[in-house]
Amino acid sequence: MNVKIKKAALHDKELIKNLMQFYFYDFSEFVEAHVEEDGRFGDYPYLDSYWEEKTRFPYLVEVDGKYAGFVLVRQIEENERTYFSIAEFFIMKKSRRTGVGRVVATEMFSLHPGNWEVFQIEKNVPAQYFWRKVISEYTNGNFTERTVDKKVIQEFKS
Repeated sequence: MNVKIKKAALHDKELIKNLMQFYFYDFSEFVEAHVEEDGRFGDYPYLDSYWEEKTRFPYLVEVDGKYAGFVLVRQIEENERTYFSIAEFFIMKKSRRTGVGRVVATEMFSLHPGNWEVFQIEKNVPAQYFWRKVISEYTNGNFTERTVDKKVIQEFKS
């Protein structure tokens, strides 16, 4: 299995927009989300910002030369501290539980060294399991976890 992660160019925006439909579908299991009159989920409101702001980083994921997902990373400055965050993380079902997600996540941590916060909504127990395992392996267990406003947050340094 050959996993390739590439920074998404402006011409890749439509591709990510299309992949977002699968992401929203999967995520609708955990949040109130419905298709609109045209049979599609609504557009991701911050997608354009990933090509307009220097603190947002869009990536595409390929497995064996085929698109398999995307990652949107943000650098956040608040309360006199700066950290990176996974805004959105999507791996298509056929590539899940194969190690692709772990490879992609750890590559993101390495590409953006510094403080990190990764969060999941409380209802998304599979995501919590995935992120705890990946972050624990990546940091050798050196991370903290807290729950705030129905979000489970892992904090660590890469």
